[in-house]
Amino acid sequence: MKSFELKYGCNPNQKPASIYMRDGADLPIEILNGRPGYINFLDALNSWQLVKELKEATGMACATSFKHVSPTSAAVGTPLSDDLKKACFVDHIAGLDENALACAYARARGTDRMCSFGDWVALSDVCDAMTASLIAPEVSDGVIAPGYTDEALAILKAKRKGNYNVVKIDPNYIPNEQEAKEVFGITFEQGRNNFKIGNHLLENIVTANKELPDSAKIDLIVALITLKYTQSNSVCFAVDGQAIGVGAGQQSRIHCTRLAGTKADTWFLRQHPKTLALQFREDLGRANRDNVIDGYINGNEEDVCADGIWQSYFTVQPERLTDAEKKEFLATRQNVALGSDAFFPFSDNIKRAYASGVKYIAEPGGSIRDDLVIEECDKNGMVMAFTGMRLFHH
Repeated sequence: MKSFELKYGCNPNQKPASIYMRDGADLPIEILNGRPGYINFLDALNSWQLVKELKEATGMACATSFKHVSPTSAAVGTPLSDDLKKACFVDHIAGLDENALACAYARARGTDRMCSFGDWVALSDVCDAMTASLIAPEVSDGVIAPGYTDEALAILKAKRKGNYNVVKIDPNYIPNEQEAKEVFGITFEQGRNNFKIGNHLLENIVTANKELPDSAKIDLIVALITLKYTQSNSVCFAVDGQAIGVGAGQQSRIHCTRLAGTKADTWFLRQHPKTLALQFREDLGRANRDNVIDGYINGNEEDVCADGIWQSYFTVQPERLTDAEKKEFLATRQNVALGSDAFFPFSDNIKRAYASGVKYIAEPGGSIRDDLVIEECDKNGMVMAFTGMRLFHH
């Protein structure tokens, strides 16, 4: 297939639209089901790069959930705790711990479930039946992977009344070194960002505390590779092999950090005993459950515990999760990693990160206030590495 005609571009008025190779070569993809759109392909190709690179860096099966050309999360395939399984709605899956790809997907899709609503999925390995069965009940636009077993493909083809987008990509495809795009009729050209992210970036530790365990190195690699494919400015919190809070596309770095930190806090609080004990009505769908859980934790548009409201969501009126209980629970969350796609210009970012359990940081360095940022890290016994490499993505 040398080209593929799209229904429209970013918006319905942007026609005609298509994808093709500038040199006339065949596209490195096969559309096995559905008819992906313009934004679907932007998500698919960015998300595939993320999991491919993360697999190369860690040697582990990986998955990511993308929405509007940024990851909501990315994860490697390590087993989930019992509480995390329940928070991710996968505690009923027998044999999950033995399937690394399914674990990676469960982690990635379960991190920021509100932002993952209607997502695009990327898998580093051939999709198997268990992973496909986890994708099946979720509201999702499509998936890209290097292949699918027959059973997995049958499961995915049955999704969305047979219209679920399933894309297979050639895992050996290597794009040209130079890439180009047009904005307002003007062509931009640049070298493709082939910069390899690995443990070598974590060697320049600039804080007094220089103890960086292997588990933290993996978390920092997850964070940095996630940032490489996140719309800038961006900050990413990670722990236990998964991104738990992504702050994307903010003009101010402190707003990136606050956004990512709040998402990380919410992810932790989804595993609070009170949250896990919520007794939902059987007729409440997954998406509504996610909204209610977020409201229960963060007190958003309505008080879901109030008389006359709780009956719409629960079989038993829940006890409120108090601010004191949240603070006490979050204080037990330690050893979180944080990556930033550019330097921290002020120490306020470090203060906000520390409030969400961050102990390990990787950022490029190079600010005129690096000394103040390092000083704030040292006050809290944190470990920070200067990578020397900016990771802007637009």
